[in-house]
Amino acid sequence: METLVITTGDVHFMGLIDFVSTMLLLLFQLSLSQMSKITISSPKHCAAKEGINIKKYKKVYFTLSTFFTSILLLIFLLWLILHPAKPEFSLKQVDIYQLNLSGPNLNSSIQLTLLSKNPNQKVGIYYDEIQVYATYKGQQITGDTPVPPFYQDKEESNLITASVVGNALPVAPSLGYQLGRDQTVGRLVFNLKANGKLRWKVGTWVSGHYRFNVNCLSVIAFGPSTPSPPLSSNQAAHCSTTI
Repeated sequence: METLVITTGDVHFMGLIDFVSTMLLLLFQLSLSQMSKITISSPKHCAAKEGINIKKYKKVYFTLSTFFTSILLLIFLLWLILHPAKPEFSLKQVDIYQLNLSGPNLNSSIQLTLLSKNPNQKVGIYYDEIQVYATYKGQQITGDTPVPPFYQDKEESNLITASVVGNALPVAPSLGYQLGRDQTVGRLVFNLKANGKLRWKVGTWVSGHYRFNVNCLSVIAFGPSTPSPPLSSNQAAHCSTTI
């Protein structure tokens, strides 16, 4: 059994910028208000007797600069402290109950079990949408199967079980040849994929939605002498994750 191991890197915690953007907008509006007040109360020409209150302008400028700098520093410090990593997925079990080609259409039935792990010590994850499906040689061979949403706490692992089915799915004419070639080689190589939307949770703060994609490679014994279905594999295979 071959496994594909792809290490998932860290993802920038851009949701924090979304959280602070409202505050930045309010501060910017405040600065415009302050400056407009100065402009209204000031003459058009610097040479006029009243003049512009340079000290007041500088005070407003440096106050706003301090606010902006503090907020940016807060974002940077939170990112350094939290530094959330992408969730990790691995394929634990695959059972193929049906994979029949009838003319230009394919009928398939696959049961799979994924292990989802949150590697973060301070960040929880809301999985709001998940769809699971299978592909073979770049073609989708099952429909999308939704998985109920769930919350994954810090450093928690969850098993996701789903049945993906394809009924009379139209496929390329070359699929029959490729299946026959894999049977001659003695192994069936296909992909089990998942995609959806998640949110990060830090304390009481929850980020906006982020799309994620999971790709798992599965290799199952498949030959003329292979026992009758289901074709099974219980050797864990790591999956790649992108956000």
